[in-house]
Amino acid sequence: MVNFDLSGKVALVTGASYGIGFAIAAAMAGAGAAIVFNDIRQELVDKGLAAYREAGIEAHGYVCNVTSEDAVNKLVSKVEAEVGVIDILVNNAGIIKRIPMCEMTADQFRQVVDVDLNAPFIVSKAVIPSMIRKGGGKIINICSMMSELGRETVSAYAAAKGGLKMLTKNIASEYGQYNIQCNGIGPGYIATPQTAPLREPQPDGSRHPFDQFILSKTPANRWGAPEDLAGPAVFLASEASDFVNGHILYVDGGILAYIGRQP
Repeated sequence: MVNFDLSGKVALVTGASYGIGFAIAAAMAGAGAAIVFNDIRQELVDKGLAAYREAGIEAHGYVCNVTSEDAVNKLVSKVEAEVGVIDILVNNAGIIKRIPMCEMTADQFRQVVDVDLNAPFIVSKAVIPSMIRKGGGKIINICSMMSELGRETVSAYAAAKGGLKMLTKNIASEYGQYNIQCNGIGPGYIATPQTAPLREPQPDGSRHPFDQFILSKTPANRWGAPEDLAGPAVFLASEASDFVNGHILYVDGGILAYIGRQP
């Protein structure tokens, strides 16, 4: 029988106060996992804790800057002492800066790479030793379609997410022998509060141009919902995926498979 049960597992989902991270954490809680999350400020952690309580989930929230190796090591030690050894890590925290490449400063580029690529390296490195001692673990990196494609104004994000794809493969290669599976999820365009302005009707009642663009490129003919990532996340966190390693699962409604409609 296929086992998707996460009972007795501790899952750390970074940056999971809201949005995609929250949806993934809620799905894992529904499968039985104890949920731990972080955010960069106490008010965001408090907001997340309130959202989890409203959903009937007992979550453990911590303030931590995942780009700081010292802060991450302290977080992992605290979680191990207060909740338990981390069995499942979801590297979800991320940022994007939509700036044309030649207008972007090197510091802005570095900031995106720091959060979207260096932080998953730092957090993974912090949890892997305990996973090895426990006999295995699951690491899920939230990649992107920009792990495969380029687009205007997202040079730093695409570079970081492309690097995260390869970090995923390398963790799988280096630590698969210890029963650690590292895979990625690449969301397509997801309907979240952050993308809401791109989906608002125009004054004449027509669709926003970017909304029209996304629908024209998506065979499913819709935006994804955060809940569309729930099943893939639980699969990759569970025993059902014990022989799946170094894989990026794109949850994009078919965008990457589609060349687009003829004009």
